[in-house]
Amino acid sequence: MTSRDKHDRMANAIRFLSMDAVEKANSGHPGLPMGAADIATVLFSRYLRFDPKNPNWPNRDRFILSAGHGSMLLYSLLYLTGYEDMTLDEIKNFRQLGSKTAGHPEYKHADGIETTTGPLGQGLANSVGFALAERHLNTAYGDDLVDHYTYVLAGDGCLMEGISQEAISLAGHLKLSKLIVFWDDNRITIDGAVSMSDSTDQCARFEASGWHTQRIDGHDPEAIAQAIEAAQASDKPSMIACRTTIGFGAPTRAGTSKAHGSPLGSEEIAGTRKALNWDSEPFVVPSDVLDAWRLAGLNAAKSCKAWQEHFNTIDAETKGEFERRFRGDLPAGFNETIIKYKKKLSAEKPKVATRKSSEMALEVINGVVPDTVGGSADLTGSNNTKTSQTKPLTADDYSGRYIYYGIREHGMAAAINGLALHGGVIPYGGTFLTFSDYARPAMRLASLMHIRSIFVMTHDSIGLGEDGPTHQPVEHLAALRCIPNHYVMRPADAVEAVECWQAALESKDTPSTLALTRQNLPVLRTEHTDENKSARGAYELAGDSDAKVTIFATGSEVEIAMGAFDKLKAAGIAARVVSVPCMELFAKQSEEYQRAIIGKAEVKVAIEAGVRNGWDHLIGSDGIFIGMSTFGASGKIEDLYPHFGITADAAAEAAQKRLAA
Repeated sequence: MTSRDKHDRMANAIRFLSMDAVEKANSGHPGLPMGAADIATVLFSRYLRFDPKNPNWPNRDRFILSAGHGSMLLYSLLYLTGYEDMTLDEIKNFRQLGSKTAGHPEYKHADGIETTTGPLGQGLANSVGFALAERHLNTAYGDDLVDHYTYVLAGDGCLMEGISQEAISLAGHLKLSKLIVFWDDNRITIDGAVSMSDSTDQCARFEASGWHTQRIDGHDPEAIAQAIEAAQASDKPSMIACRTTIGFGAPTRAGTSKAHGSPLGSEEIAGTRKALNWDSEPFVVPSDVLDAWRLAGLNAAKSCKAWQEHFNTIDAETKGEFERRFRGDLPAGFNETIIKYKKKLSAEKPKVATRKSSEMALEVINGVVPDTVGGSADLTGSNNTKTSQTKPLTADDYSGRYIYYGIREHGMAAAINGLALHGGVIPYGGTFLTFSDYARPAMRLASLMHIRSIFVMTHDSIGLGEDGPTHQPVEHLAALRCIPNHYVMRPADAVEAVECWQAALESKDTPSTLALTRQNLPVLRTEHTDENKSARGAYELAGDSDAKVTIFATGSEVEIAMGAFDKLKAAGIAARVVSVPCMELFAKQSEEYQRAIIGKAEVKVAIEAGVRNGWDHLIGSDGIFIGMSTFGASGKIEDLYPHFGITADAAAEAAQKRLAA
């Protein structure tokens, strides 16, 4: 058997496992796995460094299937190369409830899945974060511990999505030469030929963004191999345009949109078996082919063994720190540092905006947590995300801990996810809260993947003033709170700000959004407690146990709630104030604690400079809401709050009126 014959049979194993799984499920996308099988075979059998027995080896190469609809390509590769949890039964249960082989690859569902993909362009944008993490950690630990590639398989859909330009321009600017993208250039989308909707010269676009590009026959294994080696030799990120045939081998559907997103059917599969000289029954891989694939997995794992042998020889301190960072644990002494800083805040009572409080907290945190890598989407001076420890990360110096993302909110959020997924770093990045609209798809995926991505969102209300309703978030807090497994934190003062940062950093499995003010706020927590009260999501800030009115508020409106409390107290009405920095954390508390905090006051009031959605579980459908029901307006903050009725007087009067009713 020639080497080409061997390659073809190995590639065909991917094709037939994929088409058989899609056929059995009566659902899925056979076209990409059939068309890209040659690319994957060359990469996995000759170049990719991985270990099926040690799938989380830190220095493995990462393979990202950005075109996640072709998930059976990845599942086939994981089974063929010997990942223990990707069994033939899992392949047979493709797209079935409870299987590891979901319709699109889902992070942590099975070993070897590096990120959740499906929404097109996300995997490609994640890869920039992966590549950034690799280069950054390389500067800290050297080539012997961190030196690997990030490979991506992307389709036309990934490249058409706008996020792709944000991602590739940033990668090109930062010269992420360990990033290699295969473009499955099959000229087909769901609607038909790509030419119906697009005529972009993709290689020219990548070249203009600072990439090394090549065009090859995606079915020629030697051309694929040569292209990979040329890409590895480049000092730029690389894109390899692989001309392929979607549904390769199918007699009537190859090269057509009919191969993209539906089962081929028994007759077409029979014709494909004949065309590709594949005699095996469905889900049967000939022993010589499976042996060749398993040997490829064993050979790839040799680099892991060599790495581990070297790792065992390094000094205990470096080894321990490296392992800590990849476990995602915070350094020893972190909690004590936070407590000490909180004592200082309660004593000094700085009246600053919470965006400034956040910066002050980060100045402390970044000094004791070397893992943090910050950034901003061209709003550094507004987001206050840069501290004295975070010098810029540049193409000339990857040791920096601050990334200037440029005006690329969506690309930034996806890169943050990639940084978190890679491991060894804790990423955060900032923009205005209203521009969470641009980042939300990636923020949603962070929640779906249960990763520690931290999004710093400043200018969190009408309080930003003159920039007006385009920049004043009204529905954004409610929209982000709708995302499952996402902490939306809105601190009321400097103490809550550092507590929210602490909670975000300690939440390994949940991403966080910190919504921060532009306007100055007084310290309300003037009595120090070691306990992180914000980590409970809501707590009583002031009041009487027999209160007739309970006022709930977040962020800048907690000051207003305290003003209303004082007015009610002056009127002889017992009241209490509950600060609610994070509704999602509050929902995780015991039922007993929640009942105690919500209380039994006759009148419940919520104050937040946003829409009401999400508040009724605290105040009831008949509770009083002081907030927004329209978009904002351009004007001074001193005029806007009274204009929209968000004042202590309005809250106190509404409560008194309800009591008198």
